[in-house]
Amino acid sequence: MRAACITQLEGPDAIEVLDLPDPTPRKGQVVVAVEHAGLNFPDLLMSRGLYQIRPPLPFAPGGEIAGRVAALGEGVTDFEVGDRVLALTFFGGFATQVAIPAAQLTRVPESMDLETAGAFAFTYATSYHALVDRGRLSAGERLLVLGAAGGVGLAAVEIGAALGAEVVAAASSDEKLALCAAHGATHLVDYAKQDLKEALKALGGVDVVYDPVGGAYSEPSLRALRPGGRHLVVGFAAGDIPAVRLNLVLLKQCEVVGVAWGSWAVANPHRHRANLDALFALHAEGKLRPHISRRYTLDEVPQALRDLDERRVLGKGVIQVAAG
Repeated sequence: MRAACITQLEGPDAIEVLDLPDPTPRKGQVVVAVEHAGLNFPDLLMSRGLYQIRPPLPFAPGGEIAGRVAALGEGVTDFEVGDRVLALTFFGGFATQVAIPAAQLTRVPESMDLETAGAFAFTYATSYHALVDRGRLSAGERLLVLGAAGGVGLAAVEIGAALGAEVVAAASSDEKLALCAAHGATHLVDYAKQDLKEALKALGGVDVVYDPVGGAYSEPSLRALRPGGRHLVVGFAAGDIPAVRLNLVLLKQCEVVGVAWGSWAVANPHRHRANLDALFALHAEGKLRPHISRRYTLDEVPQALRDLDERRVLGKGVIQVAAG
């Protein structure tokens, strides 16, 4: 098999496509012939050794895949060769074949093509868990999404709109905000041109903040919360981890809520599967429309990660593994 592997923790330029032995499924495992793999921010962090998961070198990044079952290990009875599946791998997905426990696989519904499936679970499951399980978002509430044109951000915009929330999308260009509007945002804030604090004040505040960005945008967003509001800490794409003044939490009568979706999904597989089923239903109804802005081959993984790093990927990028 071929795999785009991190050989040194030196960023995208240290990724090489290697020829490796084909995997053989162990007991309880399935080998998936990967067709599409989603591009996500943790892949970039892993290339620099900055993510909480640090496998021994060399290893392939790639946290989500879609493809077809190629081989079954002993004891696997829930799948057959040829089944269309998606899986959360957390790493290893940028490869032509992946051996994975059968329990981590999910059948792809007929309403979804495999390219969409390869770019769906990571961002949409993260955002659904954040907004529903952790944020308790209700219809009629006002939701602020920071980094709204990125992978998890645009998923949060769509899910928020599907749940009946009034969505405020904050991003850094007209192009990004136009994309957010097309996917359900009601209000648009360009924080490259506008003062975020003043823009949110003019709107009258928000009930829930979805924050995958951190840095200088977290505090003004926290200050914009109405009483009883929830600030969802999803990640720190800006690079800087902000320090929160706890007196603001007291004065605003709000909550600061951590969202560690990956570890939650591993610890709560049945609830995670129920969330995926809810997301599949919303997609089948046309309420979720994943936006894939860029496509790459395995040989182009270094460029894919550079594009992600430089904020050139709107919505999702996909590695077309079967093509390369």
